[in-house]
Amino acid sequence: MAKLMLLMVLCILPAIAMAARRPHIGRNTMVVKGRTYCDICKFGFETVESSYYIPGATVRLVCKDRKTMDENYRAETVSDEEGNYKFIVHEDHKDAVCDVLLVKSSDASCPKISPGREQSRVILNHYNGIASQVRYANNMGFEKEVSDVFCSELIKKYQVDEDDV
Repeated sequence: MAKLMLLMVLCILPAIAMAARRPHIGRNTMVVKGRTYCDICKFGFETVESSYYIPGATVRLVCKDRKTMDENYRAETVSDEEGNYKFIVHEDHKDAVCDVLLVKSSDASCPKISPGREQSRVILNHYNGIASQVRYANNMGFEKEVSDVFCSELIKKYQVDEDDV
C-alpha cells in the first residue's frame, strides 16, 4: 500500500508542479501572436532567400471603439530572438476594432516600415465563431533602405515586376 501511495505521489507531484508554472489563461483571456521580419529586396512578402526575422522589434496593440474610434486599449511588446511577439489580453473587446502595429525596428540595417505590411487586424472577442483563445496576426515587415545586390536574381525567380520594387 505504501508503495502504491509513493508511486501516485511521484506521478502527481510533477503534474502539479508543471500546472503551477504555466501562466493562467482565464475564460476571457486571449493571446495575440505574430512575427516581425526584414524584407531585404522590398518584395512586400516573405521568402526564404529575401527575408529574415527581427528580434527586438517593438510592436503595439491598439483597440478603438467601433462607433466613436476612441482608443480604449493599448499595449506594447518586443519580439523575441526568432521575431515572435505575443500579447496577453485579459478582457473581451466586443465592440472594438483592434490592430497590431509596427512601431520600431531593432535592426539598424532594416529600419523602414514596409508599406502595406505595417499593421494587422485581430478580433478580440469570443462571439465570432473562433474556438481558440489564440489570435494570429499577419507577419509584419520592415525593409532595408537599399536592396541587396542579389535581389536582381530573386526578382527573376519570383517574377516580381521591377517597377514595384
